Amino acid sequence: MLGDSDATHDIPIDKERKRAETVDLAESPLIVDISDAVSERDKVKFTVHTRTTLPAFRKPEFSVVREHEEFVWLHDRFLENPDYAGYIIPPSPPFPDFEASRRKLQQLGESEGLMTKEEFAKFKADLEAEYLALFKKTVAMHEAFLIRLATHPKLRDDMNFRVFLEYEQEIGIRGKNKREMFDSIKKAVFKQADDVLLSGQKDVDEYFEQQKSFLNEYHTHVKEAAKKSDTVVEKHKEVITDHVKMSSFMSQLAAAEQPALTKFLEDCSEILEKSRKTEFKKSADHDLKLTDTLLYYQRETQAAKDLCLRRARCLHDFEEATKNLEKAKMKNKDVHAAETHREECQKRFESITELARSELKDYRQRRVIAFRKGLVELAELELKHAKNHFQLLQTSLEALRSGRNGTA
Repeated sequence: MLGDSDATHDIPIDKERKRAETVDLAESPLIVDISDAVSERDKVKFTVHTRTTLPAFRKPEFSVVREHEEFVWLHDRFLENPDYAGYIIPPSPPFPDFEASRRKLQQLGESEGLMTKEEFAKFKADLEAEYLALFKKTVAMHEAFLIRLATHPKLRDDMNFRVFLEYEQEIGIRGKNKREMFDSIKKAVFKQADDVLLSGQKDVDEYFEQQKSFLNEYHTHVKEAAKKSDTVVEKHKEVITDHVKMSSFMSQLAAAEQPALTKFLEDCSEILEKSRKTEFKKSADHDLKLTDTLLYYQRETQAAKDLCLRRARCLHDFEEATKNLEKAKMKNKDVHAAETHREECQKRFESITELARSELKDYRQRRVIAFRKGLVELAELELKHAKNHFQLLQTSLEALRSGRNGTA
């Protein structure tokens, strides 16, 4: 499955309970999901399925094919639009990176002669399952981005979002030329320097001062938690690998031992194989329910921090406009222009403050609900796997004891 780098793989998406079919349009007038996805050599094609009752769309139901770059394009349109400065812009989904999985399979192929056929088959099956899990995570992250936009009462009405969902051809995103790339880098450098200066600015509103402090601390903690959770998953995969090796060693030892021990060793090998499958499910569930949630809210918290910085920038502009007005009055020159500019800055600042307050409250509610849901589901799955693992070990121990007594 992974060995052919030029191959195209149609990855099955769970169609039994697709979101666009299970959510009532009476609850949400715009429902978006990714109904299918195809992995090619250097890209992933997502089939975006939409159902809607909004009159701005030409049809009540339609599908289009989109690539990752088009998701990034859509995110940037929201980020660069000053009309959305008061909103938390949903974080762009991460780039689909399957290179590590392909590299692991290539390394496995190069080591094929150093292991038994059974051992090679198990390692290959695990890598393909890992690739499939990563692919489904990628689809889920791109879908989550669209769902956040579709459920937002303001962002869902954006014209670019409608184009993304409805336009049947490729959007036609061109790469940046050298000048544009240089301008982007320069803008990013100035923005970073600007953000550093604004981050130390004392806010006139105690609520936002507290929010800024909380978001900075929370982002640090959630980033560290995501890193540690990912480490747990990686260590769990090492345990799964050890199960394969131990099972293989048991099988080889059984072939070389006396008949009295052969059956016992073969049973031990089979037990380790069954245990490996349970451990794999536990690792995958931990990755999906905890690590992914932490990674998403690491990006979402950064988006909330960016909103606070945009507001701080408006506050800075308003304060500068106030100072300039005072100077104009003292000089009795360009007073009207200074007053007009100050009024515009004040209006922008008051608008973004009102919107940001609502957005941060919504962010907190969504975060609590998401973590509670993920942790409850993870706990239920952990209990399920623990019971199954206990039952497996108990049954296996009884079988080994009866086999030993029979031999005796």
